[in-house]
Amino acid sequence: MEELTVGEVARRFGITVRTLHHYDDIGLLTASRRSASGYRVYTSADLTRLSQVIVYRRLELSLDEIASLLEDGDEVSHLIRQRERVMSRLDETKALVEAIDHALEKAMTNTPMTDDDMRELFGDSFDDYQAEAEQKWGETEEWKESQRRAKSYGKQEWIQIKAEGEAVEKALSDAFRAGLPADSEEAMDAAEQHRLHVNRWFYDCPPAFHRNLGDLYVSDPRYVANYDESFGLPGLAAYCREAIHANADRTGD
Repeated sequence: MEELTVGEVARRFGITVRTLHHYDDIGLLTASRRSASGYRVYTSADLTRLSQVIVYRRLELSLDEIASLLEDGDEVSHLIRQRERVMSRLDETKALVEAIDHALEKAMTNTPMTDDDMRELFGDSFDDYQAEAEQKWGETEEWKESQRRAKSYGKQEWIQIKAEGEAVEKALSDAFRAGLPADSEEAMDAAEQHRLHVNRWFYDCPPAFHRNLGDLYVSDPRYVANYDESFGLPGLAAYCREAIHANADRTGD
């Protein structure tokens, strides 16, 4: 049977002799016997109990809680209990690490986009649409709000904005390609998704104001040509406007 002195125990378990003396004083861990010279001698059973104490301490239990737990149950029950607590900590830690990673990624990548970045992401049509929108709506609160929000978005948000916008455009172009009327459920639902997209990312966009955006699709022949050409679908820009107006009519606004 293995027996160790207090100094040997301290070195093996990485704790201080003072800590062992304190555990002895409060009755948490008492050496099973003394040597002929009167020194504490720890047996295998003592070392097993000390292992349990150390694990529970690392789980941030108080000494009183540990003493109470050690009075109830055998080594297997303690190990099962400790494993359950450690696994719970692992889940919490994993969730915390994921949250930190997400925040770190956002902090590292969420730098404001320059106009060059926007052109790279959205193409040359960005300049045409931006210029026309500013000319028509530059003095409105909606335009000012959209500019305020846009300045706060980093690259990851703009990538998400682009992906959502492309999904809306696809839904509208699919309806147009399928020959569905602009006031069909599919076309109007796609127009509503467009409105919600604008509402989420740029400014409050009730159906009445959404009509104005629909008109923007056809107000400049150059934009109409570029938009239709980009999809290879002549008439798509006008179709989008009609779907937006139909959707606004559906809401009664």
